[in-house]
Amino acid sequence: MFIDTAKISVKAGAGGNGCNSFFRDNRVERGKANGGDGGDGGHVVLRAEKSITTLLDFQYRRHFKAVSGRHGSSNNKAGGRGEDCLIRVPVGTLVTEAGTGCFLRDLATPGMEVVVARGGAGGRGNSRDREATPGLPGEERELLLNLKLIADVGLVGFPNAGKSTLISKVSNATPKIASYPFTTRAPQLGVVRRQEDDAEFTVADIPGLMAGAHEGRGLGDRFLKHVERTKVLVHIVDMAGVDGRDPVEDYDVINRELEAFSKDLAHKAQVLVANKMDLEAAAGNLKRFRQVVKRRIFEISALEGKGLEALLEEITESLSEDRR
Repeated sequence: MFIDTAKISVKAGAGGNGCNSFFRDNRVERGKANGGDGGDGGHVVLRAEKSITTLLDFQYRRHFKAVSGRHGSSNNKAGGRGEDCLIRVPVGTLVTEAGTGCFLRDLATPGMEVVVARGGAGGRGNSRDREATPGLPGEERELLLNLKLIADVGLVGFPNAGKSTLISKVSNATPKIASYPFTTRAPQLGVVRRQEDDAEFTVADIPGLMAGAHEGRGLGDRFLKHVERTKVLVHIVDMAGVDGRDPVEDYDVINRELEAFSKDLAHKAQVLVANKMDLEAAAGNLKRFRQVVKRRIFEISALEGKGLEALLEEITESLSEDRR
């Protein structure tokens, strides 16, 4: 199950108490102070892990606590530091403090870490001729985790436009494919490897969009965020209009939704694809579409695998331009 939001509570370890102790001996009336310091409490740390792809685990475990520091003891023995609590999250997780809305970190690269709750300092022992002090409490806070997929290419279009069929043909992704809308209910990631030019890139397929997606209709606001990090958008239009929709209107609606959701998203490099060209109505619709939309259009049939090589070449070139 793909889960991309979670709320968790974290608590760092408390510092250990300093020890109030004096040297004891039959021959010494008042021994020297020898209480050791308490150990610091452990931190709570979030780390981005490439092997994790969803926030599902946080649906079942929401509370995390680091280990407190050990108390100091006599003979100047300091208490040990508490062990950190390490929480592994997917790459692309945004961390925000729930109470204040303060943005803490975007864990955008594998291995990236952030300390979200610091352990309390250990108390001082009396070995320095002063009163022993207790350890300080560790930080405690609630966090919102919001996952945004990291991919090079994002597929956008109406439901049943053929996005899942396309990603299954060109990558290692194996999404559910059927001839009805909203077959895809969660974002899918696939890796495309081209032997011709030794190119490799990742593709994100999100569930189909519709008018009002930026306001949450069809959960569009949840899914659009997963293509915000992409470098290139592949806009797929069902040119045969198999669900009774007009391809020109579909094209306009998707672009308006991208613009309404994010200006940056709307201005990303976009490759326009006319899909389902194997169907009878597609040729006539494409002719009318070209009269309205004055852009380069890649004609494909994802189902039959036609036109895909030229499309992949264009995507690879667009990614190369972005890197340059």
